[in-house]
Formats: sequence, structure tokens, C-alpha cells
Amino acid sequence: MGGFFGVVSKRDCIIDVFFGVDYHSHLGTSRAGMASYCEEDGFQRHIHNIENTPFRTKFEGDLDKMKGKICIGCISDTGPQPLLIYSHNGIYAISIVGVINNKEELAQELLLSGKVHFGAMGGGNINSTELVATLIDQKKDFAEGIAYAQSRIKGSLSILIMTANDGLIVARDAMGRIPVVIGKDEDGHCVSFESFAFRKLGYSTERELGPGEIVRLTADSEQVLRAPQNQMKICSFLWTYYGYPNSTYEGINVEVMRNKNGEIMARDEIKNGTYQDVDFVCGVPDSGIPHAMGYANYSKKTFARPFIKYTPTWPRSFMPKNQKIRNQVAKMKLIPVEELIKDKKLLFVDDSIVRGTQLRETVDFLYDNGAEEVHMRSACPPIMYGCKYLNFSSSKSEMDLLARRIIVELEGEEGFNYIDEYADGTTERGRNMRRLICEKLGFKSLEFQSLDGMIEAIGLPADCVCTYCWNGKE
Repeated sequence: MGGFFGVVSKRDCIIDVFFGVDYHSHLGTSRAGMASYCEEDGFQRHIHNIENTPFRTKFEGDLDKMKGKICIGCISDTGPQPLLIYSHNGIYAISIVGVINNKEELAQELLLSGKVHFGAMGGGNINSTELVATLIDQKKDFAEGIAYAQSRIKGSLSILIMTANDGLIVARDAMGRIPVVIGKDEDGHCVSFESFAFRKLGYSTERELGPGEIVRLTADSEQVLRAPQNQMKICSFLWTYYGYPNSTYEGINVEVMRNKNGEIMARDEIKNGTYQDVDFVCGVPDSGIPHAMGYANYSKKTFARPFIKYTPTWPRSFMPKNQKIRNQVAKMKLIPVEELIKDKKLLFVDDSIVRGTQLRETVDFLYDNGAEEVHMRSACPPIMYGCKYLNFSSSKSEMDLLARRIIVELEGEEGFNYIDEYADGTTERGRNMRRLICEKLGFKSLEFQSLDGMIEAIGLPADCVCTYCWNGKE
């Protein structure tokens, strides 16, 4: 998905941005970049591939080459950024987070005007960040240009811009699908995707931007260029899976939500009669663990870690692109604690079940090490639609999604007319889907958190939260 971090200060801020960007490493695995400005050297920029190497190791050698009281950086899951742009708005650096589903359409429209051209990346693709910069530069200033760019794209778009004269200009996505937070210390301001990223650097939280809000930040000031919009659709998957445990979005901490979510799952299972008598409640590392802890606390069952992920050489964010190697790495990472597996009934809580490609191997691994029963719980509802607003649950085909494949197997594409029933474990269709998944993946039982239960755990009004990947409602 990606994330950005920027600082404008009365002092050199390169180190702050270095560590602030590093704290966004869980958000992307493709590229990373930093750009800064100082009067002596002008603009400086460094971009590196981070597919198999952590951000820190790639950029430590660049720190001595950079200086400045204004700097931005990003983790990108798409093309290289930040980009340096020469335009009627002056020279500026720009980074974006989001998805542009009509990129080719917009590019062709601009090309037909005869007034622009684009650099081509490998494979002939256009860099999305360059496209956004071109849209911005169609208008007279940054505020008008950002508003125009956000109005033209289909998807989501948050923007961070650095200029020599204006400081930082930051815009949250028009529907607020991802967070943007402003921090402050005695020397200046910072802006971040993850709220925890700047606290260790001595900044305190000023506020979160509202949906569509555009702000100019200098070391001494904050100027609103466009007021927040009225409607918000922040991504609910941030709390369930993608957000870092220390972060807070819209005043709601990720770790607290996940614990509460697990409690609600256990409460509803006891009420519905699907609760299982097991020896241990366990979490699928890493993001499934707090959901499982909440489940265990409410159900008064012992929480345990019957297997550990060996991450020193294969942390989650640095996985190979080859799916066969990914599966092998996933297998190699699981180290059993045999004393907590042999002859035990285990209930696992995972953050989500998307494609189900690795769960079968995980279950076989547990049975091979002596488990008596393996029960599975998903901390969110069955994923029925590929995300079209952000990257993390997107697929080349929606038939990659396990729930969709099971529905087709049960009653063909006709079953897509009954997705709400399949998502609900109390209906006949819902029970049939769970039964067939159990047969295929080796679970003794399977349940999903309900959509209402997940929204209750988040604590925001339902119409403020994006739930498209579960119910297809925009």
C-alpha cells in the first residue's frame, strides 16, 4: 500500500525523516525514497529497491549526502518516488499513497492534449506519481491542482508535496480512506501516515486531517488550504490487519480494537452456540495475536503460542515475489512448540482469510506435530470483493478469493446473488460455505467475525467506515 512521512523544521531534519519513514516499512515492499531541500545544495533525492532489504540498510549510506530543514520520504508499493517535478508551480518533490484505477484513461486524455509527455517505466508503464503531478500542474496552484487531481481519479489519493518556499503541502484522500496525522515539536511540524512514527522522535500529535483536507505546513505555522469534506470512508482493514499496533486512527488504537474484536467474537460464539471447548486459544502471528488474546480473555481459555515465526532472516515485509518460494518461506518460518501442540485442541484466530493458500500447510504442520483438533477463526468477515481503493486485498481476479471460489463450487455464479447469506454463518448457505472450507483446509470448525461485530469493535459509525471488500457497498 505505501506510506509517507515529512518534516519541516528550524533545524536539520534528515535523521527524523529517516527514522520516520523506516517506521512505515510494514506498509510496502517495493521501493522507498527520500527527498530534501537546503539552500546550499538545492533539492536532493535518493530512491532504492527494498524488495529484499530493509529500508534502514538501503538509506543509511545516503544520510551523509543529504541535509536540509525540510524533507519527505516514503515507502512505496508501486513505482519509484518521491519524484522531483519542474513546473509553473516551481520545483517540488511529490509522493502519493493510493490506487488510481483509471490511470491509462487519464494518461491518454493528457497525451491527446499535445502538451505533456510521460517517462516510461519498465514494461512501458506510467509512474502514478508522475501522472498525479501532471494533473496538479493543470491548475494555477497546488490547492486547486490537488483538488482537481483527486476529483479526476477513480480510487484513492493522498498526497505529500515539498517545495523550497511553501514547506510541506499535504492532502488526505477525498474520502479519508487512509489516515494523515500532523505532529509538532518545538522546532517544527511533521506529517505521517502512522501516528506512532513521530512520537519516538519527540513530536506530539496535533491532529488528524479530515477527508479531503489540504494543509500547508511551515516550521511555525499551519494553514488550511481546503476544509475537510463531510463524508468519510476510512478503511476498516487498517484496524483488522494492516495498521501497526501502536497506531491510532480517528482516535481508535489498533491494538485496543483488535483485543475488543476478539472479545466480541467470543461473546457472539457463546451466544450463537458455535463456541468450541479447546485447550488453547492461539493467534496466527503477527496481527492475529491481539484478536486471539481478546478471544481468550473473554472465553476464559488459556492463550498460548504453539508455534513461533522465525523472522530474523525473513520478516513479513521482505518476502520474495515468486509464489512458490513464498510458500516455502512461509513453511520454513513456522517453528513448533511441541509441548503446546501434541494431543491438544487448538483454536486459532487469524486477522483474515483472503486466498487461503498457506492455511492448509499451516494446519498440516500442526497435525504433523500431534495436534488433536485445529479450529480456525477469522477476525473479519469473508472477503468477497477485491479492494479497488487500496492495494492490500486487491487481486488480478476476484476468483482468487477463497470465499468466491467456494461459492462457485457450491452453486456456480448464481451464488453471487446470495453473498449476504454466505457471509452470515447462521444461514444454510453460510454454514455450507464454512463446512466446505473446513473440508478443504482441514479445520475442525471455522467461523468469521460478523460485519456488525467488526464495526462495533472499531467504534465508528458504520457509514464512516469502508467495508467494500466484505459487502461490495461503496
